[in-house]
Amino acid sequence: MSKYLVTGGAGYVGSVVTAHLLEAGHEVTVLDDLSTGFREAVPDGADFVEGRVQDAARHIGPSYDGVLHFAAFSQVGESVAHPGRYWENNVGGTMALLAAMRSAGVRKLVFSSTAATYGEPASTPITESAPTAPTSPYGASKLAVDHMISGECTAHGLAAASLRYFNVAGAYGDRGERHDPESHLIPLVLQVALGTREAISVFGDDYPTPDGTCVRDYIHVADLAEAHLLAMGAISPGEHLICNLGNGSGFSVREVVETVRKVTGHPVPETAAPRRAGDPAVLVASSATARERLGWTPSRADLAGIVADAWDFARARHAGG
Repeated sequence: MSKYLVTGGAGYVGSVVTAHLLEAGHEVTVLDDLSTGFREAVPDGADFVEGRVQDAARHIGPSYDGVLHFAAFSQVGESVAHPGRYWENNVGGTMALLAAMRSAGVRKLVFSSTAATYGEPASTPITESAPTAPTSPYGASKLAVDHMISGECTAHGLAAASLRYFNVAGAYGDRGERHDPESHLIPLVLQVALGTREAISVFGDDYPTPDGTCVRDYIHVADLAEAHLLAMGAISPGEHLICNLGNGSGFSVREVVETVRKVTGHPVPETAAPRRAGDPAVLVASSATARERLGWTPSRADLAGIVADAWDFARARHAGG
Protein backbone atom coordinates (compact mmCIF):
# COMPACT_ATOMS: atom_id res chain seq x y z
CA MET A 1 0.00 0.00 0.00
CA SER A 2 1.24 3.48 -0.90
CA LYS A 3 0.09 6.94 0.13
CA TYR A 4 -0.75 9.44 -2.60
CA LEU A 5 -1.85 13.06 -2.87
CA VAL A 6 -4.35 13.67 -5.67
CA THR A 7 -4.68 17.34 -6.61
CA GLY A 8 -7.97 18.14 -8.31
CA GLY A 9 -9.43 14.87 -7.06
CA ALA A 10 -12.97 16.29 -6.88
CA GLY A 11 -13.07 16.72 -10.66
CA TYR A 12 -14.11 14.30 -13.39
CA VAL A 13 -10.87 12.45 -14.11
CA GLY A 14 -9.32 13.05 -10.69
CA SER A 15 -12.25 11.49 -8.82
CA VAL A 16 -12.22 8.37 -11.02
CA VAL A 17 -8.46 7.98 -10.56
CA THR A 18 -8.95 8.39 -6.79
CA ALA A 19 -11.56 5.62 -6.84
CA HIS A 20 -9.14 3.31 -8.67
CA LEU A 21 -6.33 4.07 -6.21
CA LEU A 22 -8.58 3.22 -3.27
CA GLU A 23 -9.77 0.01 -4.93
CA ALA A 24 -6.11 -0.96 -5.36
CA GLY A 25 -5.63 -0.61 -1.60
CA HIS A 26 -3.76 2.71 -1.51
CA GLU A 27 -4.21 5.56 0.96
CA VAL A 28 -5.33 8.79 -0.74
CA THR A 29 -5.65 12.43 0.21
CA VAL A 30 -7.54 14.68 -2.20
CA LEU A 31 -6.62 18.37 -2.40
CA ASP A 32 -9.19 20.46 -4.29
CA ASP A 33 -10.45 24.03 -3.98
CA LEU A 34 -13.88 23.01 -5.41
CA SER A 35 -13.79 25.85 -7.94
CA THR A 36 -14.77 23.37 -10.65
CA GLY A 37 -14.93 20.08 -8.73
CA PHE A 38 -17.62 18.67 -6.44
CA ARG A 39 -17.18 17.51 -2.85
CA GLU A 40 -19.61 14.63 -3.35
CA ALA A 41 -17.48 13.29 -6.21
CA VAL A 42 -14.62 12.50 -3.80
CA PRO A 43 -14.87 8.75 -3.09
CA ASP A 44 -15.54 7.49 0.41
CA GLY A 45 -12.31 6.38 1.99
CA ALA A 46 -10.22 9.28 0.71
CA ASP A 47 -9.19 12.08 3.05
CA PHE A 48 -10.29 15.46 1.73
CA VAL A 49 -8.59 18.83 2.11
CA GLU A 50 -10.22 21.92 0.64
CA GLY A 51 -7.47 24.16 -0.67
CA ARG A 52 -5.54 25.37 -3.69
CA VAL A 53 -2.63 23.52 -5.21
CA GLN A 54 -0.60 26.70 -4.64
CA ASP A 55 -0.81 25.85 -0.93
CA ALA A 56 0.34 22.23 -1.34
CA ALA A 57 3.27 22.83 1.02
CA ARG A 58 0.76 22.90 3.89
CA HIS A 59 -0.63 19.49 3.05
CA ILE A 60 2.21 17.29 1.78
CA GLY A 61 4.98 15.66 3.78
CA PRO A 62 7.56 12.89 3.59
CA SER A 63 4.94 10.22 4.35
CA TYR A 64 3.61 10.54 0.78
CA ASP A 65 4.91 8.21 -1.92
CA GLY A 66 3.78 10.30 -4.85
CA VAL A 67 1.43 12.88 -6.34
CA LEU A 68 -1.14 12.64 -9.13
CA HIS A 69 -1.77 16.15 -10.40
CA PHE A 70 -5.12 17.10 -12.00
CA ALA A 71 -5.67 20.58 -10.53
CA ALA A 72 -6.02 22.90 -13.54
CA PHE A 73 -8.43 25.12 -15.40
CA SER A 74 -9.33 23.37 -18.66
CA GLN A 75 -11.75 25.43 -20.76
CA VAL A 76 -10.14 26.38 -24.08
CA GLY A 77 -12.48 29.30 -24.79
CA GLU A 78 -12.08 30.72 -21.31
CA SER A 79 -8.32 30.50 -21.63
CA VAL A 80 -8.45 32.65 -24.77
CA ALA A 81 -10.58 35.26 -22.99
CA HIS A 82 -8.65 35.16 -19.69
CA PRO A 83 -5.14 33.82 -20.36
CA GLY A 84 -3.70 35.21 -17.13
CA ARG A 85 -5.91 32.94 -15.05
CA TYR A 86 -4.46 29.92 -16.83
CA TRP A 87 -0.84 30.97 -16.39
CA GLU A 88 -1.39 31.77 -12.71
CA ASN A 89 -3.35 28.62 -11.89
CA ASN A 90 -1.98 25.94 -14.18
CA VAL A 91 1.66 27.04 -14.35
CA GLY A 92 2.01 28.90 -11.07
CA GLY A 93 0.14 26.21 -9.17
CA THR A 94 2.36 23.46 -10.55
CA MET A 95 5.49 25.45 -9.76
CA ALA A 96 4.35 25.68 -6.14
CA LEU A 97 3.51 21.96 -6.10
CA LEU A 98 6.93 20.96 -7.43
CA ALA A 99 8.64 23.12 -4.80
CA ALA A 100 6.52 21.54 -2.05
CA MET A 101 7.34 18.03 -3.31
CA ARG A 102 11.05 18.83 -3.45
CA SER A 103 11.00 20.21 0.08
CA ALA A 104 9.11 17.17 1.42
CA GLY A 105 11.25 14.64 -0.46
CA VAL A 106 8.31 13.32 -2.51
CA ARG A 107 9.87 12.30 -5.81
CA LYS A 108 7.14 10.67 -7.95
CA LEU A 109 4.62 12.59 -10.07
CA VAL A 110 1.99 11.68 -12.66
CA PHE A 111 0.69 14.76 -14.45
CA SER A 112 -2.59 15.22 -16.32
CA SER A 113 -1.41 16.72 -19.60
CA THR A 114 -3.40 17.05 -22.82
CA ALA A 115 -3.43 16.49 -26.57
CA ALA A 116 -3.97 20.26 -26.82
CA THR A 117 -0.19 20.59 -26.51
CA TYR A 118 0.05 19.46 -30.15
CA GLY A 119 -2.32 22.06 -31.61
CA GLU A 120 -3.28 21.22 -35.20
CA PRO A 121 -1.22 18.16 -36.17
CA ALA A 122 0.21 17.71 -39.64
CA SER A 123 -0.64 14.00 -39.64
CA THR A 124 -2.40 11.29 -37.65
CA PRO A 125 -2.19 9.12 -35.65
CA ILE A 126 -0.37 11.56 -33.40
CA THR A 127 2.79 10.32 -31.71
CA GLU A 128 4.75 11.90 -28.88
CA SER A 129 7.36 13.05 -31.40
CA ALA A 130 4.83 15.28 -33.20
CA PRO A 131 5.64 19.02 -33.01
CA THR A 132 4.03 20.82 -30.07
CA ALA A 133 2.27 23.99 -31.23
CA PRO A 134 -0.71 24.68 -28.94
CA THR A 135 -3.38 27.00 -30.31
CA SER A 136 -4.80 28.19 -26.97
CA PRO A 137 -3.43 29.48 -23.65
CA TYR A 138 -4.85 26.31 -22.08
CA GLY A 139 -2.71 24.08 -24.30
CA ALA A 140 0.26 26.40 -23.89
CA SER A 141 -0.04 26.30 -20.09
CA LYS A 142 -0.03 22.50 -20.10
CA LEU A 143 2.99 22.41 -22.39
CA ALA A 144 4.79 24.87 -20.13
CA VAL A 145 4.16 22.52 -17.20
CA ASP A 146 5.53 19.60 -19.21
CA HIS A 147 8.73 21.59 -19.79
CA MET A 148 8.84 22.51 -16.10
CA ILE A 149 8.55 18.86 -15.09
CA SER A 150 11.33 17.88 -17.51
CA GLY A 151 13.61 20.40 -15.83
CA GLU A 152 12.73 19.06 -12.38
CA CYS A 153 13.55 15.52 -13.49
CA THR A 154 16.92 16.55 -14.90
CA ALA A 155 17.96 18.85 -12.05
CA HIS A 156 16.50 17.08 -9.03
CA GLY A 157 15.91 13.45 -9.99
CA LEU A 158 12.10 13.59 -10.05
CA ALA A 159 10.43 10.49 -11.50
CA ALA A 160 7.54 11.75 -13.61
CA ALA A 161 5.05 10.98 -16.36
CA SER A 162 2.91 13.36 -18.38
CA LEU A 163 -0.16 11.64 -19.83
CA ARG A 164 -1.56 13.48 -22.84
CA TYR A 165 -5.26 12.63 -23.11
CA PHE A 166 -7.43 12.88 -26.15
CA ASN A 167 -11.25 12.99 -25.71
CA VAL A 168 -12.13 11.51 -22.32
CA ALA A 169 -15.69 10.24 -22.04
CA GLY A 170 -17.94 7.77 -20.26
CA ALA A 171 -18.51 7.39 -16.53
CA TYR A 172 -17.40 5.17 -13.68
CA GLY A 173 -20.35 4.41 -11.46
CA ASP A 174 -21.64 7.67 -10.04
CA ARG A 175 -18.68 9.70 -11.33
CA GLY A 176 -18.99 11.28 -14.75
CA GLU A 177 -18.79 14.53 -16.68
CA ARG A 178 -20.51 17.51 -15.11
CA HIS A 179 -18.70 20.54 -16.47
CA ASP A 180 -20.26 23.99 -16.28
CA PRO A 181 -20.42 25.13 -19.00
CA GLU A 182 -20.36 21.81 -20.80
CA SER A 183 -18.31 21.79 -24.00
CA HIS A 184 -17.74 18.08 -24.71
CA LEU A 185 -19.70 16.37 -27.46
CA ILE A 186 -21.04 13.22 -25.78
CA PRO A 187 -22.60 14.91 -22.72
CA LEU A 188 -24.00 17.65 -24.98
CA VAL A 189 -25.71 15.08 -27.23
CA LEU A 190 -27.01 13.28 -24.13
CA GLN A 191 -28.58 16.55 -22.98
CA VAL A 192 -30.61 16.50 -26.20
CA ALA A 193 -31.70 12.94 -25.49
CA LEU A 194 -32.74 14.00 -21.98
CA GLY A 195 -34.75 16.91 -23.37
CA THR A 196 -32.71 19.61 -21.65
CA ARG A 197 -31.23 20.83 -24.94
CA GLU A 198 -33.25 21.27 -28.14
CA ALA A 199 -30.70 20.06 -30.69
CA ILE A 200 -27.02 19.36 -31.19
CA SER A 201 -25.05 21.67 -33.45
CA VAL A 202 -22.83 19.96 -36.01
CA PHE A 203 -20.01 22.35 -36.79
CA GLY A 204 -19.08 21.63 -40.38
CA ASP A 205 -20.17 18.74 -42.60
CA ASP A 206 -17.71 19.22 -45.45
CA TYR A 207 -14.49 17.91 -43.91
CA PRO A 208 -12.41 15.33 -45.84
CA THR A 209 -13.77 12.46 -43.72
CA PRO A 210 -16.15 9.61 -44.65
CA ASP A 211 -19.29 11.49 -43.56
CA GLY A 212 -17.97 15.05 -43.73
CA THR A 213 -17.83 15.65 -39.97
CA CYS A 214 -14.82 15.86 -37.65
CA VAL A 215 -13.29 12.64 -36.35
CA ARG A 216 -12.04 12.38 -32.76
CA ASP A 217 -10.48 9.73 -30.53
CA TYR A 218 -12.64 8.91 -27.46
CA ILE A 219 -11.12 7.18 -24.44
CA HIS A 220 -13.14 5.77 -21.54
CA VAL A 221 -12.39 7.50 -18.25
CA ALA A 222 -11.85 4.17 -16.49
CA ASP A 223 -9.23 3.12 -19.06
CA LEU A 224 -7.59 6.49 -18.47
CA ALA A 225 -7.56 5.94 -14.70
CA GLU A 226 -5.87 2.57 -15.08
CA ALA A 227 -3.10 4.21 -17.12
CA HIS A 228 -2.35 6.56 -14.23
CA LEU A 229 -1.81 3.71 -11.80
CA LEU A 230 0.42 1.93 -14.29
CA ALA A 231 2.39 5.14 -14.91
CA MET A 232 3.07 5.59 -11.21
CA GLY A 233 4.68 2.16 -11.19
CA ALA A 234 6.64 2.67 -14.42
CA ILE A 235 8.44 5.97 -13.82
CA SER A 236 12.14 6.17 -12.94
CA PRO A 237 14.18 8.86 -11.14
CA GLY A 238 15.51 11.51 -13.51
CA GLU A 239 13.21 10.51 -16.38
CA HIS A 240 10.17 12.37 -17.69
CA LEU A 241 7.98 9.88 -19.53
CA ILE A 242 5.43 11.35 -21.97
CA CYS A 243 2.61 9.14 -23.23
CA ASN A 244 -0.37 9.80 -25.46
CA LEU A 245 -3.59 8.12 -24.31
CA GLY A 246 -6.38 7.34 -26.74
CA ASN A 247 -8.21 4.27 -27.97
CA GLY A 248 -6.50 4.47 -31.37
CA SER A 249 -9.78 4.66 -33.28
CA GLY A 250 -11.61 7.73 -34.47
CA PHE A 251 -15.35 8.36 -34.41
CA SER A 252 -17.03 11.15 -36.35
CA VAL A 253 -19.49 13.63 -34.90
CA ARG A 254 -22.30 11.94 -36.83
CA GLU A 255 -21.24 8.52 -35.54
CA VAL A 256 -21.43 9.83 -31.97
CA VAL A 257 -24.88 11.32 -32.55
CA GLU A 258 -26.19 8.13 -34.17
CA THR A 259 -24.73 6.01 -31.35
CA VAL A 260 -26.51 8.18 -28.78
CA ARG A 261 -29.78 7.64 -30.68
CA LYS A 262 -29.31 3.87 -30.62
CA VAL A 263 -28.20 3.66 -26.96
CA THR A 264 -30.86 6.00 -25.55
CA GLY A 265 -33.75 5.23 -27.88
CA HIS A 266 -34.41 8.96 -28.17
CA PRO A 267 -34.44 11.16 -31.26
CA VAL A 268 -31.58 13.64 -31.34
CA PRO A 269 -32.32 16.58 -33.63
CA GLU A 270 -29.24 18.17 -35.15
CA THR A 271 -28.63 21.53 -36.75
CA ALA A 272 -25.96 22.42 -39.27
CA ALA A 273 -23.49 25.10 -38.24
CA PRO A 274 -20.37 26.54 -39.89
CA ARG A 275 -16.97 25.08 -39.20
CA ARG A 276 -15.24 26.38 -36.09
CA ALA A 277 -11.88 28.02 -36.60
CA GLY A 278 -9.00 25.73 -35.70
CA ASP A 279 -10.99 22.46 -35.77
CA PRO A 280 -8.79 19.83 -37.49
CA ALA A 281 -10.59 17.21 -39.57
CA VAL A 282 -9.08 14.24 -37.70
CA LEU A 283 -7.45 13.88 -34.27
CA VAL A 284 -6.50 10.32 -33.41
CA ALA A 285 -3.79 9.21 -30.97
CA SER A 286 -1.05 6.69 -31.30
CA SER A 287 -0.83 4.97 -27.91
CA ALA A 288 2.14 2.78 -28.87
CA THR A 289 4.37 4.34 -26.20
CA ALA A 290 1.77 3.68 -23.48
CA ARG A 291 1.48 0.06 -24.63
CA GLU A 292 5.25 -0.39 -24.61
CA ARG A 293 6.20 1.53 -21.46
CA LEU A 294 3.12 1.09 -19.28
CA GLY A 295 1.75 -2.21 -20.53
CA TRP A 296 -1.53 -0.37 -21.10
CA THR A 297 -4.24 -1.09 -23.62
CA PRO A 298 -7.77 0.31 -23.45
CA SER A 299 -10.36 -2.36 -22.70
CA ARG A 300 -13.46 -0.16 -23.12
CA ALA A 301 -12.87 1.19 -26.64
CA ASP A 302 -16.38 0.43 -27.94
CA LEU A 303 -18.22 3.72 -28.56
CA ALA A 304 -21.62 2.27 -27.62
CA GLY A 305 -20.25 1.16 -24.25
CA ILE A 306 -18.70 4.55 -23.59
CA VAL A 307 -22.00 6.27 -24.42
CA ALA A 308 -24.03 3.78 -22.35
CA ASP A 309 -21.98 4.49 -19.22
CA ALA A 310 -22.27 8.24 -19.78
CA TRP A 311 -26.04 7.86 -20.37
CA ASP A 312 -26.54 6.00 -17.08
CA PHE A 313 -24.72 8.79 -15.25
CA ALA A 314 -26.61 11.55 -17.07
CA ARG A 315 -30.01 9.96 -16.33
CA ALA A 316 -29.17 9.50 -12.67
CA ARG A 317 -28.12 13.14 -12.35
CA HIS A 318 -31.24 14.30 -14.21
CA ALA A 319 -33.52 12.17 -12.00
CA GLY A 320 -31.85 13.59 -8.91
CA GLY A 321 -32.35 17.16 -10.03
